[in-house]
Amino acid sequence: MTYLRPLLILSFLLATSACSPSNQPVPTPNAPPASTPVPSATPTPTVVPTATPLTCLTAPGIVDKGSVATTKPVQLFLIYLPPCYDVQTSNKYPVVYLLHGQTYIDDEWVRLGAPIAADNLIHSKRSVPFIMVFPDDRYWNVEAGAGFGDRLIDDLIPYIDQNYRTLPDREHRALGGLSRGGGWTVELGLKNYNMFGSLGFHSPAIASVDGPYVKNWVRSVPANSWPRVWIDAGDRDAELGSMTQFEQLLSSYGIPHEWHLFTGDHSEAYWNAHVTEYLQWYADGWNTTVPSPTP
Repeated sequence: MTYLRPLLILSFLLATSACSPSNQPVPTPNAPPASTPVPSATPTPTVVPTATPLTCLTAPGIVDKGSVATTKPVQLFLIYLPPCYDVQTSNKYPVVYLLHGQTYIDDEWVRLGAPIAADNLIHSKRSVPFIMVFPDDRYWNVEAGAGFGDRLIDDLIPYIDQNYRTLPDREHRALGGLSRGGGWTVELGLKNYNMFGSLGFHSPAIASVDGPYVKNWVRSVPANSWPRVWIDAGDRDAELGSMTQFEQLLSSYGIPHEWHLFTGDHSEAYWNAHVTEYLQWYADGWNTTVPSPTP
């Protein structure tokens, strides 16, 4: 009995020690799982607006009519506005004034196909868009006819620059005419050389009595201020002699110009056959100085 009690005590201590929480294996916390990339929110791509082609760029231009009421008589005109003129409202355009022949009115160039030719040049990118103005000279055989030049220079051109989006400077303004309109272009273009960067004389009707005046007008243009010049005529034109003399006068003064002697006569059929060439020549004068149209 003496040894039994200590053994019981020892057994009790061992038993309680085995049950003690301090001797229980302490579970090791699970290690955090290996870091896996958490997908971040996919940013919404930024849409950069691109210039959408304007459907109007493939549409035809429009021909409108107008008048300048501040002149006597009222100065009538037709005007061609290029494709997208009413949409691209910040764009400005070169302008060519095209004068018709005697006995005709402001629609002659339209009938000859100038608007269609302009559309084709613009659509095919052979020309920047441009404006054409067709002034009316129906009073050629009455007293008011003599005042056409003043109405064009003093009234119509300022009116067009104020009411339409033209580039109102010499470099981007041209003047041309056929027959009587070509004769007017000789007088008005040379007397106002500072207003026009290009002058087109298409079968110009130059009266022999005007010869001395024409020579004076040519001599009055400073050598470094000459506009671009085009002259053309048909080889069967009844007035070819006066046109040839005019061309020779320019050559005698060393004035740069283009001289084209085509097959044909003094008729609308002849001018219709060359209207695209005329407009391409005018356009070549500003194609490198006008930026492409912005959408």
